[in-house]
Amino acid sequence: MKIICEKEKLSKAITSVVKAVASKTTMPILEGILIQTNDNQIKLTTYDLEIGIEYIMDCTVESQGSTVVNAIMFSEIIRKLPDTEINITLNDNNLLVIECEGSLYKLATMNPEEFPELPKIDVENSIELEQNTLKNMIRKTIFAVSIEENRPIFTGCLFEVNNNKLNVVAVDGFRLGWKSCFLQKPSNDFNAVIPGKTLNEVNKIILDSFDKVKIGIAKNQALFEMENCKIVTRLLDGEFLNYKNVIPENWETRIRVNKNDLQSCFERISLISTSSIEKEKKYPVKVLIEIGKVTISCTNQTGDAKEELYVSTEGKILEAGFNPKYFLDALKVIDDEEVFVDFGSNISPCIIRPTEEIGDYKYMILPIRMKD
Repeated sequence: MKIICEKEKLSKAITSVVKAVASKTTMPILEGILIQTNDNQIKLTTYDLEIGIEYIMDCTVESQGSTVVNAIMFSEIIRKLPDTEINITLNDNNLLVIECEGSLYKLATMNPEEFPELPKIDVENSIELEQNTLKNMIRKTIFAVSIEENRPIFTGCLFEVNNNKLNVVAVDGFRLGWKSCFLQKPSNDFNAVIPGKTLNEVNKIILDSFDKVKIGIAKNQALFEMENCKIVTRLLDGEFLNYKNVIPENWETRIRVNKNDLQSCFERISLISTSSIEKEKKYPVKVLIEIGKVTISCTNQTGDAKEELYVSTEGKILEAGFNPKYFLDALKVIDDEEVFVDFGSNISPCIIRPTEEIGDYKYMILPIRMKD
């Protein structure tokens, strides 16, 4: 095998696939990148048995072949080489020889026949989105995915297609994020729970562009296909939360507020809330809604803080406690200038929603019982 390729293109390809390299494994082959040539292209593949990534790029192939090389070592060498052409050769001793200007490296390789094949996916349902749309939907929900492994189903996002609308939902037991968009092409109804880890990697690879990404769903696998990249991942098993039944539609108290003003208040109040020696959840912020005003305050052994905002209010006076991080995570991904924040009671969830009647996002946050 002998190939010549541009450092910039090769580095981009390696950066895309290295996300699926196994970090802790008893199988050294999974710590490698499978390199295969095909005419004047090379294909790079990584697979940790949960997520697999293939990336195809054009280059000059002087002789065909395949090999597996340690991903981290290969990636670091390529990244630090000069920005020029790189010659890569598999010599007779099965060493991968990397040459670039005055640099020469020889890396041990592994048998490509031992590298596990990516699952062959028999796609049952599929949708097509612009990459910037998918990027936006992931960004606006992924923060609410659970990191607790005792409920694996909540470590992923629900992808639900219903009446040609895609809903993406994330929930961690304390909050919920929902984002939707209408599909441009007709699609069957389906739902699948895709691991948050996979979606984070997809989000790093897809571009903020109008280029298309196709999502295919099989029985227990999902497939993301772009022009030169393919990502395969397992789906999560289990029953996802029936989110439509838990998001309240009615409210007792509502404020209409400038999103940036509210975000700034929570950012400042968090300086006191999160600086506590004890865990943040023991010191929630108190939200008091009165006529025309919302007061956000926090008291702990670090000190006291209080923020007042004059806002449009409807309904009853209300006081409730919340984790400020949950408000901030939601507010940071909202692009609207103003939002509604709806409350039921001091023990029922609040909902951040758009001021338009038909909105495409909702964030639900559960309150925390306040100590007297």
